[in-house]
Amino acid sequence: MLGLLRRRIQRPPGSASSGHSPVISMKKMIFQFVKGLLTSQNQFASGGLLLMIVGAIGVYLRSLPMRLCSWVIYQTTMVLTVTDDDASFDWIKEWFLEQKFLKRVRWLDLDTSLRGEEAALIPAPGKHRFWYCGRPFWVWFSRKDDTQGWTPRRLESLTFRTIGRDPEFFKKFVREVVACHKRKIRLASYLYAYDEAWRYVCAYTPRVLDSVILKAGEKDRLVEDVRTFRASRERYGRLGVPYHRGYLFYGPPGTGKTSLVSALGERFGMSIYAVNLTELNDRTLKTAIGSVPSGAIILFEDIDCMKAGNRRSEQGNSEAASAAMVPGEKNDPADRFGVTLSGLLNVLDGFHAPENVLFVMTTNRIEALDPALLRPGRIDYKLYMGKAADAQKIELYRRFFPAASEYEAIVFVESHFAETMAEFQGLLLSLEQEQIVEPESEETMALT
Repeated sequence: MLGLLRRRIQRPPGSASSGHSPVISMKKMIFQFVKGLLTSQNQFASGGLLLMIVGAIGVYLRSLPMRLCSWVIYQTTMVLTVTDDDASFDWIKEWFLEQKFLKRVRWLDLDTSLRGEEAALIPAPGKHRFWYCGRPFWVWFSRKDDTQGWTPRRLESLTFRTIGRDPEFFKKFVREVVACHKRKIRLASYLYAYDEAWRYVCAYTPRVLDSVILKAGEKDRLVEDVRTFRASRERYGRLGVPYHRGYLFYGPPGTGKTSLVSALGERFGMSIYAVNLTELNDRTLKTAIGSVPSGAIILFEDIDCMKAGNRRSEQGNSEAASAAMVPGEKNDPADRFGVTLSGLLNVLDGFHAPENVLFVMTTNRIEALDPALLRPGRIDYKLYMGKAADAQKIELYRRFFPAASEYEAIVFVESHFAETMAEFQGLLLSLEQEQIVEPESEETMALT
């Protein structure tokens, strides 16, 4: 048999001038070799080769129906995949809660991360079926743990499949999901914090605008300014001006700056996206701001505590001090990877600035901020929130105790010192607690 193989492989005399291509010659040799094995006197070799060929044909024929089925499914269906690092992942969960087919799902998952839902039941990981607009839908909810990064995290995805080849049907489905999301966000204001993606903060409760008491006329002017901006989109577009507006609330601690931001969000139904510059760099800041939806408030709280907003002379001193550090000592990662002033200015009014948002900054020391950060186009409205006036305290007292007269409120204000509204609110909470405890003590003494 080996001699036969050697005869087949040996090149015949004059083959170089025969004109046959090497590929055709190789195919001929393989065919002749296989033919020789099958017709040879070696029954083990010919029988084994024949058995191998028959087995391969059987395996192929067995897989043919599955291949045909997969090909038919591929040609007649469409697939849509959404991962949990995209904002629409939560939007689809919200859409699930409004669907009637959810009542028929028996395999459920408890989710407390959805807006406005303390505990929502959604389809659990696995495969589910439902009908939408007269078509069958299959959805696979996948969940797995990613241990490849610095910190392990859970990865989730939703994959939808339906019959048809026209993407317009999926576009209609997506439009309905988006409309559901917009209805939700118009009803209330939510808080988001950035952690590789924007995450909904479950424990947040927005302030009511009436609970934030400013000096006479300040609140009305601010609300009117926001209302005018939100109604001026066409005018901004006609003038070619970027459609966003910047606000700066500054003053001593405890004057209600953050509470005012929360109240504005609740008043206009705008969600708040809180940015912590110490946890970001220029690249991640651009990604975070770029993924904020329109109609939102982007909050930079205590911007004076973040090096990106400081005056450039202070930044230069900080960088020089960092450069003078002794090699081998531990350096603060924020010094090396923090947001630069240039990166911050770019997301405020550069090419990466989003449209239809309010930029709101709060600070205790406006003099520490770089002038480039305060110019119009970046900060368009400034509001100083200083020490509490007597009129503010009286209004807050009567809000806590509606049955009290104005004279009682004036007497309390004059007899209790408080510099800020936060301090005065603390006094009122203590007084209210005492009034609750006293009747309980009297009832206890009566029973004994």
